[in-house]
This record gives sequence, structure tokens and C-alpha cells, in this order.
Amino acid sequence: QVQLVESGGGLVQPGGSLRLSCALSGSIFSSYGMAWYRQAPEKQRDLVAAITSLSRTTYSASVEGRFTISRDNAKNTVYLQMNSLKPEDTAVYYCNAALLQRNYWGQGTQVTVSS
Repeated sequence: QVQLVESGGGLVQPGGSLRLSCALSGSIFSSYGMAWYRQAPEKQRDLVAAITSLSRTTYSASVEGRFTISRDNAKNTVYLQMNSLKPEDTAVYYCNAALLQRNYWGQGTQVTVSS
């Protein structure tokens, strides 16, 4: 059974930084495309950043240049480094793992950007 466990969320002031982590267990991490999504209250869940099994990355326009997604296959972990955080980045952040028709989600971690 594949499990994703996120960590690293919290409260940060505007302009600050956070790093989210997501550890995958129960399968071969290196085979999966990984992604981070976020969902603000009363809004849909949107893609933030993605990284393929070959470490190719894509970002939403709203975070390009501020966020960096990376993966460590030796640790079965994907990261999201978030810099220059803005209040509009406040949301629950979800980790996603995808391989062919298999798709898995973490439980989510809250990120709040506020002074």
C-alpha cells in the first residue's frame, strides 16, 4: 500500500520561507512522477509544481521563480522549497504521486502566510 506523508507546513510571515517534504512508502519512489497541489478555502485544488521521474520540473505561473520542487530518490522524498511567500500562498498543500493509472495523495499540510 502506497502512503505519502507530508511535513513542514506552518505559519510564516510574508517574505519568509518554508520547505515542505513528502515521503513515499510502499512502492518504488523513483518510478513516480511527483507533484504538489494546494487548496485554499472554498477554492479548487490547483497544481503548484511537478517533477517527473527524470527530474523534469514544471511550475504554475503564480509560483514560478519563488518555489522549487526537487526529489531525493535515495530518501524516497520530494521537496517543495517555498521562498518569498505571500498571503495568497496560504492553503493546504497536498503531495501527489502518479504512475500510469495509479494516483495517490497525502493528507495535506497547512501553510499560512500572515503577519
